[in-house]
Amino acid sequence: MNKHIRKVIFYLLIVLISSIVIVPMTYLVNVSLSSQLEVNDFPKPLLPRLGHDIKVEWDEDHSYYIISRKSFNGEYKELNYLSDFKQVQTYFRTYLNVNKTAEEYEADFTVARESGSPVFLHYNKTIFLNYTKFFSIFDGAGQALVNSITAALLTILISMSIGGCVGYALARTAIKGKNAIGLGVLIVRMFPAISIAVPMAVLLIRFGMYDSMLGLAVIYSIPNIGLTAWITKSIFLSVDKEYEEASLVFGATKAQTFRKITLPLVLPAFAASSMFAFITAWNDTAISLLLTNENQTLALLLYKNMGGSASLHYATSGAVMLIIPALIFTFLTKDYVNKMWG
Repeated sequence: MNKHIRKVIFYLLIVLISSIVIVPMTYLVNVSLSSQLEVNDFPKPLLPRLGHDIKVEWDEDHSYYIISRKSFNGEYKELNYLSDFKQVQTYFRTYLNVNKTAEEYEADFTVARESGSPVFLHYNKTIFLNYTKFFSIFDGAGQALVNSITAALLTILISMSIGGCVGYALARTAIKGKNAIGLGVLIVRMFPAISIAVPMAVLLIRFGMYDSMLGLAVIYSIPNIGLTAWITKSIFLSVDKEYEEASLVFGATKAQTFRKITLPLVLPAFAASSMFAFITAWNDTAISLLLTNENQTLALLLYKNMGGSASLHYATSGAVMLIIPALIFTFLTKDYVNKMWG
């Protein structure tokens, strides 16, 4: 096959794979920034509106204002008939994500009544209003976010401390059956976490850890301890013992040697392991559904409330907030992961 043809095929595959990821993400962000009326727009535009063109007419016979919104084809579509400006304020905030006072609407709309002619207005949206309203629309969303962060951090702490110690022991101590132990801790990861959660629920209840983030972190850590031990063992083996011996010769203690010499050299392994542990805890819904009752995580809260056009734009804003910490954490650890895997 010609070299140029192979290159073209390669780039086409890259574009295809990128599109599979980018297109759904673009739609998700678009919906999260859309008002309730925009969610039902068809066809759905690629980008959300930044504002709305509104036409206001005064109906003398019925004594109310006729409110219309300009669609993408240039026509104005009637939305509602209102006369009370408190209702106008509520309607615009709820359905159009426009956040103005009743007095401002009264000043704008009164022109239509006094002149007898339609008034054309442009109102800018509060673009991130869905993200702030998410915490009031879904009960317990703020606490769910705190719970997710707590569970993820505890999972990283447990996985790194226990798994790192096991990895160091397998790499640096002369114990019998090291290969069998290493294989054994890795086999644990082959079991679906949900299968471990069912019997563990009974134990967590007995120890008073049911419906707690510590209990969740323990379950999340079970498969990640083995993976952390396996990854860190390989990295510890690649660290030359002469560095540690030289440190001890110059008077450093074993703890100082580990902290100042060994640990900086194995940070890529811990970074990679922490990334896996974080993603496991942050994205889980099945285990938290079994092991929590009132103290649910953000992923579980979204799982329970996702669906229905009335709350879709709020749920997608929560989904974007769920994605952002994972992206930030991955971005912060990527340099260490690159050093480990090239």
